Amino acid sequence: MGLFNFIKSQFIEVIEWTDDSNDLMVYRFADGTKEINMGAQLTVRESQVAVFVNEGQLADVFTPGRYELTTENMPILTVLKSWKYGFRSPFKSEVYFVNTRQFTDQKWGTANPVMMRDVDFGVMRVRGFGIYSFRVADAAQFLREVFGTQAEFTVEGINGQLRKTLVSLFSEVLGEAKIPALQLASQYSELSDLIAERAREAFTQLGLELVRLVVENISLPEEVEKAIDARSQMNVVGDLNSYTQFQTATAIGKSGDRPGGSGLDGAGLGVGLGLGAAVAQTMAGAFQPKAPTEPAPQAVPAPTAASDAVACPSCGNMVGANVKFCPECGKAMQTVCQACGKPVGTAKFCPECGAKVER
Repeated sequence: MGLFNFIKSQFIEVIEWTDDSNDLMVYRFADGTKEINMGAQLTVRESQVAVFVNEGQLADVFTPGRYELTTENMPILTVLKSWKYGFRSPFKSEVYFVNTRQFTDQKWGTANPVMMRDVDFGVMRVRGFGIYSFRVADAAQFLREVFGTQAEFTVEGINGQLRKTLVSLFSEVLGEAKIPALQLASQYSELSDLIAERAREAFTQLGLELVRLVVENISLPEEVEKAIDARSQMNVVGDLNSYTQFQTATAIGKSGDRPGGSGLDGAGLGVGLGLGAAVAQTMAGAFQPKAPTEPAPQAVPAPTAASDAVACPSCGNMVGANVKFCPECGKAMQTVCQACGKPVGTAKFCPECGAKVER
């Protein structure tokens, strides 16, 4: 190698980065040990941003495209280095390529249960899980707030902080929304939008953009799930009497398939039917609303018709209507007028002829 070739190899002529990873966010091309030749070719591909850093200070930022490095397209670096217009000498600078594509399918979830108050089940603990995607929106802000001066930076370096931010916002939104546990599954989209809306500000401060957030599942405590299952089963069963009759008929049909016989004998069948009916009545009574308790009606004696019995005018004994003399005192049941023979009851004068009644 000649002296010219050796000197030429110390200068960087082409600056580019071919990303072959899935999680690399920042790659440092030159660490400042080699000089960049003025007029070198800079290639920035789609989903990339190139940032020049001079002695720890952020300088010029290049978006996708092909550039020939000159003082004209590096105004910040020209000022920092106090170059004159048309400066052609090699220079030293660190070049960072920032990946601006979306990093998708990032997981988030609650490490510990989150407390919430439900109108049906009271205070309970729930867990939330989901995915989110983000990208670098402001490369200079990201380098300034997160990256620093490392040679490489991966998604895992920032994922922990982002996950904790989302979990904290999930707890806040879930507590403020006050959605009943039985309706949580139908509100995943609304919860996702509320969490994403609040999280975007925190992402922006880091130079990032939250592209999408999805709440995949909110798991309830085991005892609450059992209670929901029991309520669902009751709604499916509906009429307990009809359900018990159906179950009994099914059991009778299956018993006929037993080997060595026709199934239940008479006693077993009777016991099964009686037990099924008793269970149906008991359960039906337990799940039906109870009517308010009322006092038992008092027995009222049947009224006695006037034609059945009359009181004796002399002794008051009840005597049949057609009896002429009281069997108790022997006196006539009705007083009659001695003049005309018409009944007068207790009158002193006969209402028929006006004669005085002799008793």
